[in-house]
Amino acid sequence: MNYKNKEKFIAHAIFLTGTIFVLYPFFSILFLALSEPGKRISGFTLPSGIYFDNFIKAWTGGSFNTGLLNSFIVVVFVVLITLICATLAAYAFEKLNIFGITPLFALLLIGLVLPYESIVISYYYSMRSLGLVNTHLSLILPQIGLSIPFSIFWLRASFKSIPKSLSEAAMIEGAGRWVILIKILLPQMIPALLTLTVLLFMWTWNEFLLALIMIQDEGMRTAPLALSYFAGNKRYGDPAITAAAAIWVALPVLIVYIFLQRRFISGMVTGAIKE
Repeated sequence: MNYKNKEKFIAHAIFLTGTIFVLYPFFSILFLALSEPGKRISGFTLPSGIYFDNFIKAWTGGSFNTGLLNSFIVVVFVVLITLICATLAAYAFEKLNIFGITPLFALLLIGLVLPYESIVISYYYSMRSLGLVNTHLSLILPQIGLSIPFSIFWLRASFKSIPKSLSEAAMIEGAGRWVILIKILLPQMIPALLTLTVLLFMWTWNEFLLALIMIQDEGMRTAPLALSYFAGNKRYGDPAITAAAAIWVALPVLIVYIFLQRRFISGMVTGAIKE
């Protein structure tokens, strides 16, 4: 075996090992969800039969139709508003000459290291005083605030990678700031924007602590919160049905990633190369 073949073999072996580690938990939960109700299996045990009724029981027993709808409402608003605000802010930080922009950007980055667990209690009392507890806004507003620092940091790097000559040439032709942003810069940033969309979708969808504190009404529970209550309810303590419920909650994230995986990987690799 020559050097190149040996190097390729090692690379494939590492890739295969990593793939097994990543897929093992998913298939373990899938096999458990398809196994016979009441039967306790462990590890990578193949089910003796396929029981799709587990998914129906989980869906009806945990009211996941409401939980998924609430999560979708929160995710859509958080992702859209964050993308719009972060894009405009990153454009201003990188392409506009504004006095004091460097210390302002450094101040903004504090949001990247500030643990929101330290402020969530005070935030709860603020929302309660405004009458917003048990509403979608109590989940949407803080997650927008938590997502914007990273989003600006991410998109500013993408703006920075675009040659200034493109903007300067457009300005010579008479294009304004908005035209330059929408027609010239944003098309160059589609991979970065889609990658950020996937990240924001996953982070917002999987948020649990904020929903646990802000939501007490059963009809306002998000999908992860509904799963927590479902798994802790003794009436639905069957591991196969609980695993089926977990798959219902994880399925939207999986679908979004499958549809955007090429753009997601492209955006990650491009960002790594440009940085």
